[in-house]
Amino acid sequence: MTRTIQKNATSHASSATRKQVVQPESMALKKDAKLSTNWKKKLPHELTDAEVLAMPDSEYMNDVQLGFFRHKLLVLRNDILNNDGETAEHLREDAVVVPDPADRATIEEEHALELRTRDRERKLLKKIEQSIQLIDSGEYGYCDETGEPIGIGRLLARPTANLSLEAQQRREMKQKMFGG
Repeated sequence: MTRTIQKNATSHASSATRKQVVQPESMALKKDAKLSTNWKKKLPHELTDAEVLAMPDSEYMNDVQLGFFRHKLLVLRNDILNNDGETAEHLREDAVVVPDPADRATIEEEHALELRTRDRERKLLKKIEQSIQLIDSGEYGYCDETGEPIGIGRLLARPTANLSLEAQQRREMKQKMFGG
């Protein structure tokens, strides 16, 4: 019986291996080429991160990319504003007096955590507004310190970035060495 199970498992594995299709290099190149031209046929808010990342370097911070990042920032801003309303409602709901000190401490700690989170979001909201202003002025995507492009990959990961990766690393190194 174990031979039958092993045989079935082996035949299943080999059929799975046969079903795998290896893409020739030319197909992968066609796919990349298609990604790099999709942006010409779509509105900025319809683009995916991969399509924006595949755009040629010569198109850095063109109107389509600026529109894409504006939309991304507006969605992020709206999410934060919606969360803010939920926090106020949640804090009002939990305003019930709880006689047990342990339960009361837990609720207070949850409130403190939620308020810290909202404070971080408030700071992020300010950065989002600054980034939208940079888009409007045509300065978005360039490092505040060096004037060099920040890079699409970094902006996709952190749309509010205002320093290139190298400038950010230098700033963090200075903070570690000199404090502050």
